Amino acid sequence: MKRIQNIKYIIIDVDGTMTDGGIYYDETGNEWKKFSVKDAAGIWAAQKYGIKIMVLTGRECKATERRMRELKVDILFQNVKDKLGFLLKYVENNQIDLKQIAYIGDDLNDLPVMKRVGIVGCPSDACEEVKQIANYIGTARGGNGAVCDVIRMMLQEADLWNQLIEKIYV
Repeated sequence: MKRIQNIKYIIIDVDGTMTDGGIYYDETGNEWKKFSVKDAAGIWAAQKYGIKIMVLTGRECKATERRMRELKVDILFQNVKDKLGFLLKYVENNQIDLKQIAYIGDDLNDLPVMKRVGIVGCPSDACEEVKQIANYIGTARGGNGAVCDVIRMMLQEADLWNQLIEKIYV
């Protein structure tokens, strides 16, 4: 059986995964982020397959909130400093098995969660510790379509990508 078939949730980190990892401030203190439009295809394909998308980030930013609303992600949690502790409570409260979760992240703060979930994916520029445990290492850098890249790999492995994309875009 292909790995993606057991997955109910894909959890995605923001900074360095959905963005290039840079944090930009304007003269009034507003935080800016650059998201790739390419990630939408992967997120929507996973959702079309029936997987819920959760975005879990340690920072809080209105730009993130706006982009996740545009992408129609199912669940957004911001300002989560202890991602593993948060996730353990979430899965307990919602009766989810950690092995039914795929996680896409890029940095050391993602490792505790990555070590517990069913599938791990990362951008090509993720830290070495993340790459060592990843099932999928994308070819795209964070903020350059890395999320779509990893989701595409997961769905292609199960021969699902093309049919899902056709349902969305044709």
